[in-house]
Amino acid sequence: MSLIEQPLAELDNEIRGPIGDIDWTQFANCKGKTKLFFAPKAERPQARERREAKARSLCNACVVKDTCREFARNNHEYGLWGGENEEERHLAGFTIAAPIGVRSRLAKSA
Repeated sequence: MSLIEQPLAELDNEIRGPIGDIDWTQFANCKGKTKLFFAPKAERPQARERREAKARSLCNACVVKDTCREFARNNHEYGLWGGENEEERHLAGFTIAAPIGVRSRLAKSA
């Protein structure tokens, strides 16, 4: 069955995850703009806030924002995914392999 023949509910399921030739990342607003979503080495806090604000503006208008956030949470990703950075994912109960930022400071003090 082609995409044109599928009911809308089935098409929505295909956009939410990689199925066959359809990959949700192809619909993402951030495609080709990775510098906005991943911190450069030794980025200062004020620069990070500005960079993430620009990235979030793209996320807020993105049709796959929720799928993107879910992917990052499930795969322990770094960077800003679905409008959420790694510290926000940590506060939501999702962890990454090597703690950085607030999580790193908390781990050292414990």
